[in-house]
Amino acid sequence: MKFVVLIAFLVSASNVYAVEPHEVLQDKVLEERARDISKGLRCPVCQNESIDESSADLSADIRILVRERLVEGDNDQEVIDFIVARYGEFVLLKPSLTGSNFMLWITAPIFLLIGLAMGFFFIRGQAAREKNVNETLSDKEKRKLEKILNR
Repeated sequence: MKFVVLIAFLVSASNVYAVEPHEVLQDKVLEERARDISKGLRCPVCQNESIDESSADLSADIRILVRERLVEGDNDQEVIDFIVARYGEFVLLKPSLTGSNFMLWITAPIFLLIGLAMGFFFIRGQAAREKNVNETLSDKEKRKLEKILNR
């Protein structure tokens, strides 16, 4: 029973938003656009939450700023560009694949491939060394080794 209550709580908590009633715009279309934009912006304080989910004061300020820009007539991209210009590209939950970000995106797969290649060649080299050890023993050495192993 406790497990069911816990699951119900976790599922219902995932849809909770931190938008305060005084932040909500009267125009439903603008409010929907503001929510869509807010879901793509990272809370600079929480860092793993969108500003739509965060209850931090800075997130509330950014949410209000997004709504002010929409009311002034900015389109969605202009609002995002304004926020990025003010807080940096870190504020985007999905940063672009350009410039220095491209290096961050590509570095992890490159290191993974390098690690896999190193592991492959290490294992392959170990197998070759073991094969060479067995092939280079003389008959006398093989008999001596057998005696040692059978003790």
